[in-house]
Amino acid sequence: MSSTRPVGIEALHAYCGRTSMDIPTLFRHRGLDPDRMANLRMAAKSVALHCEDAVSFAVNAARPLVEALTEEERATIELVVVGTESGVDFGKSVTSYVHHYLGLPRTCRLFEVKQACYSATAALQMAANTVAASPHEDARALVISSDVALPVPHSYIEPSQGAGAVALLVGARPTLAELDRGANGFHSYEVMDTCRPTPGTETGDTDLSLLTYLDCLQGAFADYASRTRDVDIVETFDLLAMHTPFPGMVRGAHRTLLRRLRRMAPPEIEEDFTRRLAPSLHYPSQVGNIYGGTVLLALASAISHTELTGEARVGVFSYGSGCSSEFFSCVVSPESHRAARESGLDRALDDRHRLSPEEYDALLSAAGRFPFGTADLDVDLDLFPHLTKPAAGAGPLLVLESVRGYHRRYVWIGGDR
Repeated sequence: MSSTRPVGIEALHAYCGRTSMDIPTLFRHRGLDPDRMANLRMAAKSVALHCEDAVSFAVNAARPLVEALTEEERATIELVVVGTESGVDFGKSVTSYVHHYLGLPRTCRLFEVKQACYSATAALQMAANTVAASPHEDARALVISSDVALPVPHSYIEPSQGAGAVALLVGARPTLAELDRGANGFHSYEVMDTCRPTPGTETGDTDLSLLTYLDCLQGAFADYASRTRDVDIVETFDLLAMHTPFPGMVRGAHRTLLRRLRRMAPPEIEEDFTRRLAPSLHYPSQVGNIYGGTVLLALASAISHTELTGEARVGVFSYGSGCSSEFFSCVVSPESHRAARESGLDRALDDRHRLSPEEYDALLSAAGRFPFGTADLDVDLDLFPHLTKPAAGAGPLLVLESVRGYHRRYVWIGGDR
């Protein structure tokens, strides 16, 4: 096997739910200060149905990728890994359910990754190394990040918390993005910025989290630069994509980084932001924070919303509270742009049902009826018939039907299944 074998993302598909909540409407509904919307820079957020969880989101994201493969190509998948902080069991991985409902062969490695919002990047790098080390030149890995963020009602965190999953097919034919192998920088240490100490609790220090994010961005890039030659934060990267808790935070982080590293004036920083970073914020501003998958959503947004005339290098920053961070890079092309556009995410986001405030509150209440650790449950799939009915041409949707002896059971609704 050649050590120069290209490795990266062959295909990407995201499932960001069938419903959304308009952020200005949510601010009015909750009586929040409208002046704070400008800092968020959010337009809408995805909202999970009462019959959806990390398993169903993951399967619905990955299904189109798997169904596009031939039977022989499916057999080349050596690894399936899900990054999540919305797991449904302390021992059994979400991946085991996902593997089953996708109908994948048993000749592959399965596990789950947890490290707050860094989990998807950890899974991607593990997958890339698996493909690179495999004796089979057609080896592939399926990486999925799937999370349902806790909404924390009546707080300023609620508008940014989304739901969604991003699935990647990783292999040696990286149509979407070729990873720069060996070009990685890290910055990680223990900090209690945000955490989920119980299944229904998300807490932490938001100011500390912001400061830690900024520290890790500078530290991870410095480590990246120390491991590669002639790297400059402006000149080396045609595009940037970062973990996006909310777009306003990324805008501020970009400004701080360029002030520290390049001492750039405000007009120069604004131009750089518009040209290199703003394209990555389109999807996150429509979906909200989906934890590990948010940085992948930002990468997909950057590729999809930039007209590429040739190869371009993307600098990617991934951060997970607690904390672990990484700066890495990949190369994209006009073919990448076409593939990203063909994934259909823009249309899927536009086709989401826009919830009324009453529908939104009803969904939040219903979703709380089957928390982590539920032993037995029947999910009323007819509770919101106008929401669970799949959109025309959307294909089948996997949803949670019941829990028996802690074993979750899912069914397909709509489509041909």
